[in-house]
Amino acid sequence: MSTRSSLTSFPLKSIQINDLHWNKYIRLVSDAILPYQWRVLNDQEPDAAPSHCLQNFRIAAGECGGKRQGAVFVDSDVAKWLEAVSYSLETHPDKKLETTADRVIDLLGRAQCPDGYLNTYFTLVEPENRWKNLTEGHELYTAGHFIEAAVAYYRATGKEKFLKMVCRFADLICKTFGGGEGQIHGYPGHEEIELALVKLYRVTKDRKYLDTVKYFVDARGQKPNYFLQETERKDFHHLFEDFRNYAPVYSQSDRPVREQTKPEGHAVRATYLYCAMADLAAEYQDNELLQCCKTIWNNMVRKQMYLTGSIGVSAYWERFTTDYDLPNDRNYSETCASVGLALFGMRMGHITRDASYFDIVERALYNTICAGISLAGNRYFYVNPLEVWPDNCLDHTSMQHVKPVRQKWFDVACCPTNVARTLASLGQYLYSTDGESLYVNLWIQNEAHVTIRNDDVTIKMQTDFPKTPQIHLSLSAKGETEFPIYFRIPDYAENYEIRVDGRKKRYSVQNHYACLSMKWKNEKISILFDMPAKLVSANPAVRADSNKVAIVCGPEVFCLEEVDNFPNLSSVVISRFARLTKQYNENLFGGTTVIRCAAEKISASNWNENELYKSILPVYEKVTLTAVPYAYWCNRTPGEMIVWIHAKS
Repeated sequence: MSTRSSLTSFPLKSIQINDLHWNKYIRLVSDAILPYQWRVLNDQEPDAAPSHCLQNFRIAAGECGGKRQGAVFVDSDVAKWLEAVSYSLETHPDKKLETTADRVIDLLGRAQCPDGYLNTYFTLVEPENRWKNLTEGHELYTAGHFIEAAVAYYRATGKEKFLKMVCRFADLICKTFGGGEGQIHGYPGHEEIELALVKLYRVTKDRKYLDTVKYFVDARGQKPNYFLQETERKDFHHLFEDFRNYAPVYSQSDRPVREQTKPEGHAVRATYLYCAMADLAAEYQDNELLQCCKTIWNNMVRKQMYLTGSIGVSAYWERFTTDYDLPNDRNYSETCASVGLALFGMRMGHITRDASYFDIVERALYNTICAGISLAGNRYFYVNPLEVWPDNCLDHTSMQHVKPVRQKWFDVACCPTNVARTLASLGQYLYSTDGESLYVNLWIQNEAHVTIRNDDVTIKMQTDFPKTPQIHLSLSAKGETEFPIYFRIPDYAENYEIRVDGRKKRYSVQNHYACLSMKWKNEKISILFDMPAKLVSANPAVRADSNKVAIVCGPEVFCLEEVDNFPNLSSVVISRFARLTKQYNENLFGGTTVIRCAAEKISASNWNENELYKSILPVYEKVTLTAVPYAYWCNRTPGEMIVWIHAKS
């Protein structure tokens, strides 16, 4: 591995996003998402599944009576909400919201144990079993989310109270776990604290946090397997019925991480582990670990990822299965898994300085992650199928996990708060730097104030992407300064060119970036390319998509909805040479591209409802299809939806 440092994102407070496409989500964070989730966390939202979150902390603080309720890991929803609040405050200061966050932090402080431990389940329900059920207990997972929230809040406000609280907790964890005598030689059942402790190390510079991450990652999968030993203890009892058939592959602990070559097991656990592995590879200049990350990434995005940037196909154990197993109507594709994919991709892009990782990050952001929340900010998808027939989404069947409409909340509600923190921190994906150069990763209108080579530089990006593929940057510096700028060349771009002050510039290509190095002071840069709507096919090994095509335009995947078309969308047949017509509709979804094309569908005119089979050839009738971005599906009248369409020559 090169000794050069990993790239980093600019602080969120240095970037202000004002974008035609993304404003509809970012403005939702403070205006709708955070207030709605606050009501849910306080069990004040009518007809939403109760969360019990803040009530549990009030009980733990001794401020009221009652029984602790909710999933063992429900504390983490408060943590992720606080993290989302922190990112929102960093970009859009709000004294009222900050006061609310301070009150929650004070409550957490009153619920924290004298030794720093913070977890309502093991404080109130099973205090005697603290750290004795790492397989299922989620203690370290929940701790990780509190650490991430505290780091984010410190960066946003400069206040140290929350940070000091989690440092006490982290100190306890570092003392409790490790390879030394008297320490627990275990590691998290659900990865998350690993990447959180890296963040804490980067803020505090306390090396023991990083060393503990290294221990957790290196110990994982070693023999004998810690989780199997733990669950075989006579005094062990399961928190989840499914875990009675526990298999270490579920938690990526069936073998040491350096021997793993493909993503396996629970998809969210996996991506959080891979984020930590990437962080360690960067911090320790560990080429072996980095190569392992690359191998896993390549298998994941080339053989186990949906076109929409979702991963984790199986509803059973929310897990990866095998190469090319990508069914469209019953896949799991948890929203949180795509969040993890984006976080992993950003880290890999920073370490390798390879823009192709941001192609996948962008795909996940524009499709599955945005599909996970309604345009009103108050309904959510946990599962993200690519084909839905509402009539067969029945309880007590293999389809019960697929919901044809977004839900107000969930008994396991990790996804809503995860979407909130992702949208609030969108700015972290836009640019990267090593202090000597600038990397431009996404096309989102913004103004950024950054420091490059000790010079203050202002960047103004103007674009209405993905409406049109034209990006204009105004660059201004206090003094004339020379540094390279790397502009991502996305995989969908055709006829890519760069102009500076109207003049076309030659550039070198490095790892899917267009590199332009010159002296900058007050220049106007334009990135221009063609981005036609296309029909794409899947690898023939993807049996679910055999002889089918999907419609894409840039990073957006398009789908057919019943509300725009007709019932029984699976009866549609489209020519592989169909002409796709793009049109921007300002009145739909707050403005979006709509794609139309001619097609055919199988006619039902020669069938009656009492005939199930008969010996005839299909009869087709001509239709015009209307496709909308997958991210927006089910924001209108509920009905069928389909991404992959039957094709003919």
